[in-house]
Amino acid sequence: MKYVLDSSVALKWVLPEQDSALAIRVRADYRSGVHELLAPDVFPVEIGHALTKAERRKTVAPAQGWAFWQSIMADCPDLTTSIVLMPRAYAISSQMRIGVYDCLYVALAEQEQCELLTADVKLLNALQQLFPHIVHLSSLP
Repeated sequence: MKYVLDSSVALKWVLPEQDSALAIRVRADYRSGVHELLAPDVFPVEIGHALTKAERRKTVAPAQGWAFWQSIMADCPDLTTSIVLMPRAYAISSQMRIGVYDCLYVALAEQEQCELLTADVKLLNALQQLFPHIVHLSSLP
């Protein structure tokens, strides 16, 4: 199955959180060719931002954060340039009053006609009614 992978799911590959086991299964399925994973090219930056934020909160040690980033990047989804997604992402962001970074993922899922897999409940609650292709990680079988 093809998914646009939200960074919130990939972070669960390295951070023990609710639904981490499901996220790790998605990663294993990607490695074995069961899933195709896509993301906008801001994905590595968002992962880095989240991990350095975890360092500041002292939930991750600095040396550990960089190792986690490298681990996630070892299985980085296929990246799509954000510039081609911006017209639609901007329109969604403007209409829905949601950050444009999140809307890049939504626009990519629309473009690729696949589901956006997320662990971000705020994103899901804000957009799923109009964008039913957004699915929560916990909904996977």
